Amino acid sequence: MQTPYSHIAILGAGESGMGAAQLASKLGVQVFLSEYGTLSAEDKNKLNSWGVRYEEGGHTEAEILKAEAVIKSPGIPHKAAIIQKVKDSGLPLMGEVDWASRHTDAAIVAVTGSNGKTTTATLCHHIISGEKDTVLAGNIGLSLGRALAERMDAGLGDPEVVVLEVSSFQLDDAHLFEPHISILTNITPDHLDRYNYDLATYARSKFQLLDFTRGGGHFIYCDDDAISKEFLQEWQSKKEIKPQVLAVGIDTPAGPHRVAHYQQNNIKITLNNEAMTIEELAVQGKHNTYNGMAAGLSAHLLKIRKETIRTKLQSFDALEHRLESVLNISGVEYINDSKATNVNATYYALECQDKPVVWIVGGVDKGNDYNELLSLVQDKVKAIVALGTDNSKIIEAFEGICEIVETDSMKSAVRKAARLAAKGDAVLLSPCCASFDLFENYEDRGNQFKDQVRNL
Repeated sequence: MQTPYSHIAILGAGESGMGAAQLASKLGVQVFLSEYGTLSAEDKNKLNSWGVRYEEGGHTEAEILKAEAVIKSPGIPHKAAIIQKVKDSGLPLMGEVDWASRHTDAAIVAVTGSNGKTTTATLCHHIISGEKDTVLAGNIGLSLGRALAERMDAGLGDPEVVVLEVSSFQLDDAHLFEPHISILTNITPDHLDRYNYDLATYARSKFQLLDFTRGGGHFIYCDDDAISKEFLQEWQSKKEIKPQVLAVGIDTPAGPHRVAHYQQNNIKITLNNEAMTIEELAVQGKHNTYNGMAAGLSAHLLKIRKETIRTKLQSFDALEHRLESVLNISGVEYINDSKATNVNATYYALECQDKPVVWIVGGVDKGNDYNELLSLVQDKVKAIVALGTDNSKIIEAFEGICEIVETDSMKSAVRKAARLAAKGDAVLLSPCCASFDLFENYEDRGNQFKDQVRNL
């Protein structure tokens, strides 16, 4: 697909900025990348090899405004001074998803939500790739731009399907994005610090995906999720909805859009008077049932054979850092759920435990309301290890319910948890918070947990 621009500026490096630059260079587009912070030596070498001009340590306004269009990284706030300058100039301003998606003719399956989007996107790819040439990209690892550029480097053609995990930040930057199938897993309080601590503002950001989904396409949501149902009704009252709306769910009564049900431990998908049943999901837990229903439904819409969907859902392994069983030591199971960075994710993690839990929790709070966890903590948690530079909010929320000890390192946290646990218990790292006070990211946190467990 031919690009409409011969000269672009990219604001911010990171995976999205570097991917946009790599794709632009493959398309023969002149690129200027501007990074407010510091570029790594590796990134500089890549940019040089791609013939991309760049700067670091600030944004040169005159250089950026020479471009025909500007691509911003999702981490740059819209209120940043340079973004305001670009908007005032009238130059097209887009996100990396906008830029990259206009350079593929693949059918796009876009997945967003507060929880489950990584597992659901990975499940979609796992199933669909059984029959179609499929790329998994976006917020999950490789940016779409980088994924497409690497296919071009390898001499591969356009993929048939792109499964794209998209964050609310990426949706806030999108204008031209048109997925064929969209999945909204759920909406719970998350990243509220970016949305003025207002759940409605955050929910509207997620629901932009419904607006972007093309006419004739499909929008899948969970009708057990009260916030999603509420905002869908609001959207329907104000806007014309282009795609067909479909729902997955477990609870009764079913909503008017539900086509994927959970009955007698089986998933049943009924579409156009045609039904299919999926038994024995490989990954257990209520949250994974929702993920499996959404992924199976999206594959069904793409005409993937029923037997392929069944086989793939029954063979899918749990993701690293998401309820990952690490080791059983002296009858104590150690579980890595480092990817649980908000209350809802941890709710699911605690809900599916059938052993007494020593819970490792803490980090950078994103506006959490721990009241939602109180009944689960009372029923399932025997002790809490608060891991963070500031544990006051956790102590305030759960003091008096169970024993709480504090720590500010993973080594100490694992050792204290091991002392608190007895045979038949589970030690669960499910932080409920972002990782940036003590760790590089949730992967680093999860890997340190696994290393310390192995060192016990």
